[in-house]
Amino acid sequence: MSLIRRKKAPESKNQEASDANLTDDENKKKKQPLPTKKTQKSWTCLDNCCWFIGCICVIWWLLLFSYNAMPASFPQFVTEAITGPWPDPPGVKISKEGLSVKHPVVFVPGIVTGGLELWEGHNCTEGLFRKRLWGGTFGEVYKRPLCWVEHMSLDNETGMDPEGVRVRPVTGLVAADYFAAGYFVWAVLIANLARIGYEEKNMYMASYDWRLSFQNTEARDQTLSRIKSNIELMVATSGGKKAVIIPHSMGVLYFLHFMKWVEAPAPMGGGGGSDWCAKHIKAVMNIGGPFLGVPKSVPGLLSAEVRDIAVLRAVAPGVLEKDLFRFQMMLQHVMKMTRTWDSTMSMLPKGGDTIWGGLDWSPEEDYCHGRRDHNHNDTNTPDQHKTKNHVSPDKNTNYGRIISFGQKAAYAAASELKRIDFRDAVKGKTVANSSCQEVWTEYHEMGYGGIDAAVEYQVYTADEVVELLEFVAPKMMARGSAHFSYGIAENLDDPKYDHYKYWSNPLETKLPNAPDMEIYTLYGVGIPTERAYVYRLSNSAECSIPFQIDTSADHAKDCLNDGVFTVDGDETVPALSAGFMCAKGWRGKTRFNPSGIKTYIREYNHAPPATFLEGRGTQSGAHVDIMGNFALIEDVLRVAAGATGEELGGDHIYSDILKWSEKINLSL
Repeated sequence: MSLIRRKKAPESKNQEASDANLTDDENKKKKQPLPTKKTQKSWTCLDNCCWFIGCICVIWWLLLFSYNAMPASFPQFVTEAITGPWPDPPGVKISKEGLSVKHPVVFVPGIVTGGLELWEGHNCTEGLFRKRLWGGTFGEVYKRPLCWVEHMSLDNETGMDPEGVRVRPVTGLVAADYFAAGYFVWAVLIANLARIGYEEKNMYMASYDWRLSFQNTEARDQTLSRIKSNIELMVATSGGKKAVIIPHSMGVLYFLHFMKWVEAPAPMGGGGGSDWCAKHIKAVMNIGGPFLGVPKSVPGLLSAEVRDIAVLRAVAPGVLEKDLFRFQMMLQHVMKMTRTWDSTMSMLPKGGDTIWGGLDWSPEEDYCHGRRDHNHNDTNTPDQHKTKNHVSPDKNTNYGRIISFGQKAAYAAASELKRIDFRDAVKGKTVANSSCQEVWTEYHEMGYGGIDAAVEYQVYTADEVVELLEFVAPKMMARGSAHFSYGIAENLDDPKYDHYKYWSNPLETKLPNAPDMEIYTLYGVGIPTERAYVYRLSNSAECSIPFQIDTSADHAKDCLNDGVFTVDGDETVPALSAGFMCAKGWRGKTRFNPSGIKTYIREYNHAPPATFLEGRGTQSGAHVDIMGNFALIEDVLRVAAGATGEELGGDHIYSDILKWSEKINLSL
């Protein structure tokens, strides 16, 4: 140690001599301390968020890579080790029974599940020729969102292609087998049909541009004619065996329109004659069919939101209301785009107050979700099953009030409502100042007077909801009313019902004269499904959508949660809409079913997946996930292999659809 000190001492003296020769400025610089970690720039909250998101993404992609790298049988091996052996897929089970391909099968996809690709676009779509704008990876949504919105929109006046834009449906089975990577739609059903001998020559995906009104798919793309020709070809090449048609969601309404179109005389119809359906169709197996519309479509058109979006706004009200992330602007872009899609208006509630209820009644008024006993006995018939619904000790739920402005209005007695008629209110353009013009919506032409008038009417039933939309979006509804109708026919023999605008409404049209044909309605139950809404006036109405679902409105006893009243259904379509026509409207010989086509109700009680490895579940009743439900797939395969509804066991019901249907006073 002493040697070291002696060696360092001369260096210290030399250093002092050197420092003495430096100028004052140089000494100051030399004496400044070196940067330490404490003086370095600290991390901001944004840095932490970015790193956190990055770590989550890396972990997610590593897990995804590991999952794809492992043998395909590994998830099944792990699940079977935990829960026991998996049941045979329906195709394997049916195959073991000796059943095989018989009737050709036609799939009719619903709204949003069919892929759309670009054939012509503006400069911003460079490199996207025949790339999917809808379905697939959705990469273009993230890369160029405004360009994507522009090309996914239709002309606001005509409901057809904008100038210089051609977006067309993808063709073939790949059009709707998967909605996005790993998210199946028709793929599981197709795979099980293949297990009993089906292939592409006897399976046909009737893809169409689901944005267009039904008749416009024929006017622009001759889609209805193509479906007619393909069914005729498949029947001819299968030795005369009739086709089994399997529509899903809005595809149910589309095929209902087709059955009237194909038999109607040209030029409005396909000219197939009154016996075309009897000659070519064995059965129509409707999956999740919104025959009478869905209340969920109303807030979609009124405020570009449903329950999930409303809840998202409630989770971060300060952030989203101030539009820090341009959430309000995003909703306005979505509203502008979806209001050009005429097909969305086919989903509005049909039948008015007669079907959906009025100010003080509704068919499901004694129901509260979550109170029904879940019964998984697959052999139940309508006479054998029993359900228990919770009756609110306070009052019946007013599901007939589809839109209520304020929770007080949702519960007030009809005599206590002080409603000011909105229909003659004076509109103005005071809302549309220069800062609100980035995304134009029809709300900009209402003015404060029009907005206040809509709120002061307080409560809207199914009849009045259509009038409300005509008030707030007259241009959209003018296009829609040329293609769709929402009433109940008094006299179906009236020549006016020969017009195509009535063909997708089962309450304004007759089923074809095909007594040997069968109609099934297959849908899920046991999931809270949107039925009515409590609204409020937006806090920032001047530059945003003026109406919002009031997520502060809650009343657990009456199934009101986050501003939404719920009933039994498949999460999208209430059981009333999916089941009423087969339960009553078409049951036996009625004016809507003059030839007495046999109808069957097949409900599937929702059961969530038992484990994470089970994916979306094999007993799901959810609107899209039900396409992977083993019981439903088995029913479809048996009918395709030749079985009848009686051989399936007839009706299979869990909900109170029969009781609700009896409450509806409809002339049959």
